[in-house]
Amino acid sequence: MSKLLDFVGNTPLVELSRINKKSSVRLLAKLEGHNPGGSVKDRAALSMIKGALERGDLQPGTKLIEATSGNTGIALAMIARLYGVEIELVLPANSTRERVLTMEAFGAKVTLTETIEGARDYAEAKVQEGGYLLLNQFANPDNYLAHYRTTGPEIWRDTAGQVTHFVSSMGTTGTIMGTSRFLKEKNPAVQIVGCQPTEGSSIPGIRKWPTEYLPKIFEPERVDRILDVSQEEATAMTRRLAREEAVFAGMSSGGCVAAALRLIDELDEGTVVCIICDRGDRYLSSDLFG
Repeated sequence: MSKLLDFVGNTPLVELSRINKKSSVRLLAKLEGHNPGGSVKDRAALSMIKGALERGDLQPGTKLIEATSGNTGIALAMIARLYGVEIELVLPANSTRERVLTMEAFGAKVTLTETIEGARDYAEAKVQEGGYLLLNQFANPDNYLAHYRTTGPEIWRDTAGQVTHFVSSMGTTGTIMGTSRFLKEKNPAVQIVGCQPTEGSSIPGIRKWPTEYLPKIFEPERVDRILDVSQEEATAMTRRLAREEAVFAGMSSGGCVAAALRLIDELDEGTVVCIICDRGDRYLSSDLFG
């Protein structure tokens, strides 16, 4: 009999042949919304909680606390419940209502702050008071190791080693760091492309961090190229994904696909894999699909 957490990972890899018009370059999308918690963050959340338990960092009676923009919080709330661990999640106030309600449905305590940077500061202050363990997805190696152990190998397997480019949104940078490690070990010629928001753009799940908040797990040499994507591009592409490919996803996924298509314009041939981070149903209270 399978358990829920057995279904984290091994997500579908599907071809986007309607949005991508260049027949000599394949565009493949890894549908991370098929994880039990609905996003790519299930992988890192499971890896971080298991790692903390195996090392003895998470002791009976200790509560978890984490700053998150949404998807990591949902994944942690779900997985912490399965391990019987209490958790407080700290989110920026502009997080969608669906995300907050989902975390609370799993029994998590949710605290709202003005910004994600403020959420990180709040969580670190609570740890100093005692009784809390901060998993700290921004600095925790278990974050990127989840993708080194699972996401990268799945992409290599499902493309039969033919992947030439990997495109990922950059938030905590765990996905791009771990997947880059694996794919570059298999073939150093694979190009790793990150996408960030343009100045002034707000795209949930994609960040361009101030220097003092740059994730400690981020190693710039593991990314060959970074493409900036505007809020307008990400929104338009997210809507196109739903209407043309029937892929219902969030705005960071639209940004990632927009960057991938820009990349494809420069290529004569290849196999480009992009990450579809989550499902669109957690954005329905926003104007994303309006």
